[in-house]
Amino acid sequence: MLYDVSIRCNAKVNIGLKVLPKRGDGFHNIEGIFQTIDFFDDLYVKVTSEKNVCKVECAEYNLPAENTLTATYAAFCRLTGKDAGVQVKLTKRIPAGGGLGGGSSDAASFLRALAQLNDVDLTDALADAVAEQVGSDVFFFLHCGKNGMGAALVSGRGEIVAPIAPRKDLSYILVFPGVHSSTKEAYALVDKNMESGIDIVYPDFREYESIYRGPVTTWTFGNSFTLALTKKYPAIAKALADIKKSGAAWSDMTGSGAVVFGVYEAAEASKKAFAELQLKWKNCILV
Repeated sequence: MLYDVSIRCNAKVNIGLKVLPKRGDGFHNIEGIFQTIDFFDDLYVKVTSEKNVCKVECAEYNLPAENTLTATYAAFCRLTGKDAGVQVKLTKRIPAGGGLGGGSSDAASFLRALAQLNDVDLTDALADAVAEQVGSDVFFFLHCGKNGMGAALVSGRGEIVAPIAPRKDLSYILVFPGVHSSTKEAYALVDKNMESGIDIVYPDFREYESIYRGPVTTWTFGNSFTLALTKKYPAIAKALADIKKSGAAWSDMTGSGAVVFGVYEAAEASKKAFAELQLKWKNCILV
């Protein structure tokens, strides 16, 4: 089948992510610094003759009937009055439940495709109205930079996105420890830690960008989810320990997990580390 639009959906890593206490509406505010990486899904979209129909094909995953793509389509149609049907093919590489934002990136890219195919101006107001109905990470992918690639300071519950220039001098190794962590479970574990009085030290959010610009070995970021999930899942702790031993200048878990990552300032160091980690972990990539 020939498709009308093809678009790349990049993953992201949460270089720093502080979760604040639960709000009255059940959501959590966060303070984070996120960056996209060169690891992506591919999305292909074609307009069909059917009305109000979004058919999604994905060979790599058995997607549920209701997913971020169908939610994006439904929100876009409600908000714009458009009703053209679409056939979607998703080539999935970003693992679900990894903390890499795959479903949210797919949704943001799909929204751009829908706007293009329907000749709709994707204003910030429209983009945010759709993201509000699909998921908090969608805001980042819509506003972090051109075509969903870049870096940003993220706050609120994820809807406040302040783009910053991404660093392009770093290499990343991702390790997939074979653990699936649901966002709901991860937040429940963090809430339990907060109730227990466990204290994690984070830099001041106003200093995040300046820390990010400095040597990676001096980074002082943290991830609220890391302590909670490494305690429950030994495989995550083991993967993180192996990345640290490989010589990473910085390492942590991304998002609500369970993928862990290492940051390397020298390309040769990342290649050497990748060769070592491949011997221990079946699923790891260098980007």
